[in-house]
Formats: sequence, C-alpha cells, structure tokens
Amino acid sequence: MNAAGIIPTDDVVRVDNAAAASRVVLICEHASHFIPARFNGLGLSDQDRKSHAAWDPGALAVALHLSSALDAKLVSSRVSRLVYDCNRPPDVPDATPARSEVVAVPGNVGLDAAAKADRVASYYQPFQQAVAKAIAATTDPILVTVHSFTPIYHGQKRDVEIGVLHDTDRRLADVLLTLAPEHTNMKVLRNQPYGPEHGVTHTLKEHGLPGHHPNVMLEIRNDLIATQAQQAQVSAMLAGWLAAAQTQIKSTGAFQC
Repeated sequence: MNAAGIIPTDDVVRVDNAAAASRVVLICEHASHFIPARFNGLGLSDQDRKSHAAWDPGALAVALHLSSALDAKLVSSRVSRLVYDCNRPPDVPDATPARSEVVAVPGNVGLDAAAKADRVASYYQPFQQAVAKAIAATTDPILVTVHSFTPIYHGQKRDVEIGVLHDTDRRLADVLLTLAPEHTNMKVLRNQPYGPEHGVTHTLKEHGLPGHHPNVMLEIRNDLIATQAQQAQVSAMLAGWLAAAQTQIKSTGAFQC
C-alpha cells in the first residue's frame, strides 16, 4: 500500500482505505473512462470516450468522499466499462457492448471468443478478486455500490434523482427508503431508473446474496454531482443517510450474518 492508502494492481483495479474499520464495503464498477492503448480507443471519438457511455461521471468522487466519511474500504475499476463492464457477467453481450445507448463502439464489434476471454481475464477477474478480498477482510460486511446515471436517456427525461436498487435481498434498500425523508429532499425511488430486470445487479448477486450480506446499489443522477461542490454536498448527505441505516441495522440486529 502506498502513502495514499492505495494498493496498486497493474492499474486494473484500485483499492482505497483497505484497512478501514467500517462494515461498509464500497464498490464503484464504472469509475473510469480510461481505455488502455492496446484498444486504440475502441474506435470512439474523444467526446464519446468521455461520455456517460464510457463511465459513470461523478461516481468515483462520491465514492471516495464516502470512503473517507464512513471509514470504508472502496474497490473501483480503473478501465472504461466499454472495455469490460465489471457489473456484468462474462456471458452477456453488454459486458463488452457494441453499442451503448446512442454510442456505437466499433472496437467491440465482432469480438471472438478469445478476445472476450482476454477481456475477462484482464479486467473482470482481477476486479472480482479485489471485491471478494475486501469483503473477506470485513466483519459482517454491508455492500454499497455507487453509480451515476444520465438525466436524459434515449431522448427521455428522467425525474428520479437517486435510485435505491436491490435484487432479491431488499433489507438494506427498505431501511434506506424508510429513512430517506429524514435525510434528503431529492426524489428517491426504488429500482429506478434501472432494476434487476435490466441486469444491473450483478455485483449484488455475485458478492452480496451468497453470503447473505446486506447490499444495495445507489444510482445518482449525474447532473447533481457534476461539480466538486455538488459531489461533496451529495456525499455528505449520503454518508449521513448510510450511517443512520447502519445504526438502525445495529439496533435491530436483524442483519447479522
């Protein structure tokens, strides 16, 4: 670990605050728009390489604030989700999408089995191993994945501001939704703008459900975390909200693994 508390792992996955004391393990699968040089930018324009199609703008900044505020471990991907979407299993097409919303991805068209296997081995597996290691090093872990979403999708405006997403385990989501009015005036909805039917809960299913760990996916509309000031403000709100949820979990004892 270096002085910043980061464990270097070949620039594929980043682990911050690895010795943190909190039960919370933060995960940010879409933290970066970086495309390794060997992919020649996947044939994308500079604008598309930095667009929401390539990453979740603001998500890493929020996750880093939360890691500090909650004293929580944070695992984040250091490559674009267009290279490999670490929130997708290897057997689905959008793990290496040929199109993301309106953005065509020429470098992902016609990938053969060997090319897909290389992406899995190079990016997905190291990320999954880092997440598993962080969870194993945490007593009674609580998984929180941090994402952002675009305010306009396929031409349709999205009014939801924060989505609280879950798969079959809704325990933590229920607590957060119950506490939401005490912590934010934002429009908070369950399983919006995506839900498990869209295939977005892979990390929760892979690392939360098998161990019966409380888990949730937070989606924040990215126009609300576009600046450093917004990121700090929203992060402070989320930190208080998550801390209150932890207190309720502890007081009820219902989420002990």
